[in-house]
Amino acid sequence: MKEKIIAYFEIDKLNTTVKREFLAGFTTFISMAYILFVNPTVLGASGMDEGAVFTATALASALGCILMGIFAKYPIATAPALGINAFFAYSVCVGMGIPWETALAGVFVASLIFILITIFKLRELIIDAIPADLKYAISGGIGLFIAFLGLSEGGIIVSNESTLVALGPLNVGTTWLTIFGLAITAIMMVRRVPGGIFIGMTATTILGLITGLIEVPAKIVSSAPSLKPTFLVALKHVGDINSLQLWVVVLTFLLVTFFDTAGTLVGLANQAGFMKDNKMPRVGKALAADSTAMLAGSLFGTSPVGAYVESSAGIAVGGRSGLTAVTTGLFFIVGLFFSPLLSVVTSQVTAPALIVVGVLMAQSLSQIKWKEMEIAIPSFLILLGMPLTYSISDGIALGFIFYPITMIAAKRGKEVSPIMYALFFVFVGFMWILNAN
Repeated sequence: MKEKIIAYFEIDKLNTTVKREFLAGFTTFISMAYILFVNPTVLGASGMDEGAVFTATALASALGCILMGIFAKYPIATAPALGINAFFAYSVCVGMGIPWETALAGVFVASLIFILITIFKLRELIIDAIPADLKYAISGGIGLFIAFLGLSEGGIIVSNESTLVALGPLNVGTTWLTIFGLAITAIMMVRRVPGGIFIGMTATTILGLITGLIEVPAKIVSSAPSLKPTFLVALKHVGDINSLQLWVVVLTFLLVTFFDTAGTLVGLANQAGFMKDNKMPRVGKALAADSTAMLAGSLFGTSPVGAYVESSAGIAVGGRSGLTAVTTGLFFIVGLFFSPLLSVVTSQVTAPALIVVGVLMAQSLSQIKWKEMEIAIPSFLILLGMPLTYSISDGIALGFIFYPITMIAAKRGKEVSPIMYALFFVFVGFMWILNAN
């Protein structure tokens, strides 16, 4: 069996090992396990049953990861995306007054459209049409985004009314727990210790438990909550998608998830060294995996599923094959029954890993032609836009809108592909739609 696994996932060819892939998969899982608890809380604001959402989140994530690993053979994990789940709950359900059942049907319809454009290779064409410099900027931008996420979740950076952001209070124990984890992880990475990120997370967890900054769980095993309150509800309410407002909601689900996932895939592929001649091999299969997971997730009862930037933590540990993603998926299934144990993986545990991975992903910025302003300006807007708008798709939108403008100004308009010109109008319309609602 082991020989078959090694052969199928090309473990030797990718210069990795089954043990390393397993560790990478586990590292990715504990880096994104928070979604099991965050997603039910966010979607619960719409009136959805939080227990059912917990189970739906675990199942949709597991399915997406396993499909990504087996068919696309990438070490990239999937789960319900942050940001779009907040749009689902607070903008669509609470803000527009749309019942969660109807909003879930909107996700289902968007996922069907996703599958169609994947079959006709439209998504693949768009990703291949993105210039190499902008792909490097997307990778670096995601690095800054997840580093900012880590600094924020770890308490090192906090919001401030006067300056928007500021240094967090240093008299808080959990902040120092993050700093400790960052120091240990940095030392491990500088010393090139294998599994340095995982070691840092483990050390942070142990210190948190010893000091009482992380609460010891009362029990380890619990049964998975029933899926019944949300299962197949989306299918029963497809007929409710009968107004312009609801089709705008479907379009928003489609666009945000499309470019969040596309940007994440490109960024992670750059980090792992998979890009060849500015193209991502097997990208069609990767896109098919995430769109199928999104469809299944809507039927289980959760917001849109997409590729996760936290996969970069597993890649940084050495994950290079689909076995990493399959391992992550299996841990999501196990997580259904060990939810109390997952509570020890706090934001202070995962924050140092995200910060260090941000450093690794920012290395792609050296490949951008910074001396050519027509390239530098859109690249910089992508790079800075992602963390400051707290959205991968918004950062991409800023850069893609300015790219044709700066290229035409430099009298290089003929070098811009028709698809990039089309995306200019798509993103201008996308921004208008978001601000109109």
